[in-house]
Amino acid sequence: LMVWLRRTTHYLFIVVVAVNSTLLTINAGDYIFYTDWAWTSFVVFSISQSTMLVVGAIYYMLFTGVPGTGTYYATIMTIYTWVAKGAWFALGYPYDFIAVPVWIPSAMLLDLTYWATRRNKHAAIIIGGTLVGLSLPLFNMINLLLVRDPLEMAFKYPRPTLPPYMTPIEPQVGKFYNSPVALGSGAGAVLSVPIAALGAKLNTWTYRWMAA
Repeated sequence: LMVWLRRTTHYLFIVVVAVNSTLLTINAGDYIFYTDWAWTSFVVFSISQSTMLVVGAIYYMLFTGVPGTGTYYATIMTIYTWVAKGAWFALGYPYDFIAVPVWIPSAMLLDLTYWATRRNKHAAIIIGGTLVGLSLPLFNMINLLLVRDPLEMAFKYPRPTLPPYMTPIEPQVGKFYNSPVALGSGAGAVLSVPIAALGAKLNTWTYRWMAA
């Protein structure tokens, strides 16, 4: 019974933290910001999302020791964000008003790394973290290309939750960087590794706290 309770509690924690991660994304304006500012601030979005995903996914993957837990974590985030998308749609906004970020494929790469290296924590941090940072901007740019017209959505339907200084502006393509996917992937790959290491360290601290 105690083993069952402990396992249930572990997975409940994953649900709670994944939902809170999604709330953080929503409240920070990121997934709304994602559609509005797609072509000007995609690099900022890519870095924030890849690091946020990797810290939670690797924490719970190492916590449970089960390859696949990272994908489970990303799936909860995705479902919760789709619920939020449905809420906006129910309020009368168009279907394309929100573009849901793509987290699942990157989390799958992290899980596959952990599984393929026979549950090697350091390989998961270095290789898995790099793969998450590299892949997330690519998957999300493909996702954005499927949105009808992000700028039209941004200007036609101003966000009631955004302060005036976050009002969308016309993109300055090429002024700051020529390839947002390449820059986002490069920066994400570098930053996701230390953030993955932080997630692994948080896992160690959690075990010490539980044992105390």
